[in-house]
Amino acid sequence: QVQLVESGGGLVQAGGSLRLSCAASGRPFTDYAMGWFRQAPGKEREFVAANNWSGRITYYADSVKGRFTISRDIAKNTVYVQMNSLKPEDTAVYYCAAGNLIDGSIIPRWWGQGTQVTVSS
Repeated sequence: QVQLVESGGGLVQAGGSLRLSCAASGRPFTDYAMGWFRQAPGKEREFVAANNWSGRITYYADSVKGRFTISRDIAKNTVYVQMNSLKPEDTAVYYCAAGNLIDGSIIPRWWGQGTQVTVSS
């Protein structure tokens, strides 16, 4: 079992930046891949970014490529997503996930509780 706790959401103007954090516990941090998903009102939850156990392999959705950067600090059991050049369409609840990396994405096994990101125009 893996417990995930997100932080760092909030309200930001378009063009601004936010960094989300997700602290993991319960199993060795290098046992699993980590990722971020998001869900906007009335929409399906969608993949945002993921990285492998070492952080060296990363995947991004086309919609965030070049703007978002996923990273992990193994010493802190924490994964981050740095979000730059935010757009109103990035507004969503962002969920941290832990699971198995596949080509281009991640299959989540555990979820965090979610953190709201709101980008105003």
